[in-house]
Amino acid sequence: MISSWRKRKAARRAAKKHDSGKNTSMELKIPDHYRCPISLDLMKDPVTLSSGMTYDRESIEAWFKAGNTTCPITNRVLRNLEPIPNHAIRSMIQDWCVEKRSYGIERIPTPRIPITSVEVSEILSKIEAADEQECLELVVKMRSLAKESERNKRCIVENGTGRVLSSKFEAFSRDSIDKHVSILEEIMSTLTVISTLDEETKHILGSKSSLRCIVWCLRCGSLSGRRNAVLVLKSILSSDKQRVRALFEMEGAIEALVKLVKEPICPTTTKASLLAIYHMVSSSTTNDKDDVTKRFVDTGLVEVLIEMLVACEKSICEKALGVLDGICNSNEGREKAYENALTMPVLVKKLLRVSDLSTEFSVSIMWKLGKNETSDERGVIFEAVELGAFQKMLLLLQVGTTEKTKENATHLLKLMNLYRNRVECIDSSDFKDLKRQF
Repeated sequence: MISSWRKRKAARRAAKKHDSGKNTSMELKIPDHYRCPISLDLMKDPVTLSSGMTYDRESIEAWFKAGNTTCPITNRVLRNLEPIPNHAIRSMIQDWCVEKRSYGIERIPTPRIPITSVEVSEILSKIEAADEQECLELVVKMRSLAKESERNKRCIVENGTGRVLSSKFEAFSRDSIDKHVSILEEIMSTLTVISTLDEETKHILGSKSSLRCIVWCLRCGSLSGRRNAVLVLKSILSSDKQRVRALFEMEGAIEALVKLVKEPICPTTTKASLLAIYHMVSSSTTNDKDDVTKRFVDTGLVEVLIEMLVACEKSICEKALGVLDGICNSNEGREKAYENALTMPVLVKKLLRVSDLSTEFSVSIMWKLGKNETSDERGVIFEAVELGAFQKMLLLLQVGTTEKTKENATHLLKLMNLYRNRVECIDSSDFKDLKRQF
């Protein structure tokens, strides 16, 4: 009797295992019409093309982004690349997910419907014809739509939003900055959200009235206004000498940029300020370069940069060294850097430690400061040898760098060789993570 009971129990266990195996195989079975034909995964946001075929939005947008203009299955050329949400299929997939939740399948959320080109065009048309209050509401709406998703932001950028907003910005700034400060700050905030500015937008924002307004916001705006102003300014300068000259001639522009470095709002603002200053220092014409550099030196920027370099993140370090390198092209800049006791220790410390770009800037600055020293002086070259720069320069030539940096490093080694026998100092920890390039 006990034996037959054990047999029945074993049979029930075997049946349960058999049913469990069936469930496991069913768990992996997704209906073919719920799968995206491109990724073969369960569609989360099904959309239908003009060819009648349905795909997952993410997959078909990646297909279009790669430059394709055909339907992946039918290979027909599509005249309209705007996918239409397939609510029926999405609802069926959601019901199927709920039905199979016991198998560990979660219900896909209902996605937000992205903005279309037609909707963007309608909003922009209203902005062009709107008064200040209505324009303010529409600009805020545009910014919130851009923040919803990268898809929305891309659609907004591609439909000429930058041109329309910059034109309104110029019109309001030409009228009165004090009167329209709210809408001007909102437009700048929206431009920083969409981030990608085309050349036409940069050209409009680079006009005299627009630049004057941006500088006013840098000097007198709120914290967010100053942040947005410097981010816009960084985008529109970008090596355009005419805009750089126009900015240089505006009262208070240089002082406002330096103030953002001295009294940082956030790392993003500091980086943007340094980049804007770098464009001004490096892109100025030969006649203006000394004047630009002298004004920056007079604001105390050299001392601020050197103190900042003692402890800062990689991106800020690169930009600060780039600005210091540009300033050291002038006699005033070299003199200020030469007089600062922290200059050479900071520069030697950055060699081979932060990035290739930081190393190149550091070598360039060291060469500009030391090339006019005589062998009888115990100046920055002697100090560099004491700090272990000779060994680092040798190692730099071995691991490889740009031709210009190699040339500067070679000249520095010749100068440092005069003091090498008098002092030997090296910090081996500087080289522990270094890898030679083959």
